[in-house]
Amino acid sequence: MFNYSNRQKYLEAVKAQLEPNIFKHSLGLEACMGGIYDYLLKNNQLTKDEPKREDWLLAGLIHDIDYSGEFKADHPKKTLEVLAKYGLTISETVHNIVKAHAPEKTGYYPKNKAQWALFCADSLTGLIVAVALVYPSKKLADVKLSSVVKRFLKEPKFAAGTRREDVKKCTLPEGLNIPLEKFIEICLEAMKGVASEIGL
Repeated sequence: MFNYSNRQKYLEAVKAQLEPNIFKHSLGLEACMGGIYDYLLKNNQLTKDEPKREDWLLAGLIHDIDYSGEFKADHPKKTLEVLAKYGLTISETVHNIVKAHAPEKTGYYPKNKAQWALFCADSLTGLIVAVALVYPSKKLADVKLSSVVKRFLKEPKFAAGTRREDVKKCTLPEGLNIPLEKFIEICLEAMKGVASEIGL
């Protein structure tokens, strides 16, 4: 779906490195990052010093590349090391976005909108997938926004691994400043756009 420079090389590395479910999560988050960027751009909420869209997408795609094997315990501090295995590098800008999605491990907290986007959307993808899987069709196309919002707000035991408090930070004025329901909608619609790639 996305064709930014060298995406294929990074895509192949992520696919080779990760378990299938984490790979699909990475594709979903890449899509969410694009959706959030487009929403913010449309609403004049991006400043000139924000990373370019390609950086948002690449960070979403590779953010979990070290979440496997001997690197898993140190995730996401081994991102550069794993990429180097495949002869790949990323800019400091992209690396900082990745670091910001796990500040308790990296000590790097979200500062710009790209970093907040990855931080807030990371675990939301899992909840959206879980909602799709309880539908008879198991298809993202059939998932209604109201269903996701209900599961998110009123059923804390559903997809219990979802870091709901992190997702809710999408509303922070100093962060993305996006209402929660709108944020969920953006990510849901973005993931529907790559449903075939993630098997839903």
